[in-house]
Amino acid sequence: MSVKDTCEVIIVHEEIVQRVQRGLPDVSGMAQIFKALADETRLKIAYALTMEQEMCVCDVAAVIGSSNATASHHLRYLRENSLAKSERKGKMVYYSLADSHVSDLVQIAHQHALEEGDA
Repeated sequence: MSVKDTCEVIIVHEEIVQRVQRGLPDVSGMAQIFKALADETRLKIAYALTMEQEMCVCDVAAVIGSSNATASHHLRYLRENSLAKSERKGKMVYYSLADSHVSDLVQIAHQHALEEGDA
């Protein structure tokens, strides 16, 4: 049996709509986070940084199979969107996730994708 994607009658529950509208935050910052993680390469980098607390640009490039310049471009994008942070150590630049929230997002997305595969 198929479920239709729309109501068969139009009844707006005004109290619910008003309560939700009042409670909705500005979602532009959240949208930017998901936009940054929507790219498969950047998501792969973010996931790699959940596995290793910090990685140098060269190691990230090797993991994703790219040049250092490409890896650096993606890492910079993650940093500019407050998802990663960098630290220079001598001649090397190391990246890590900005905080545990980013790690949680990536790991939750992975778990959800695994569950969807079981459905």
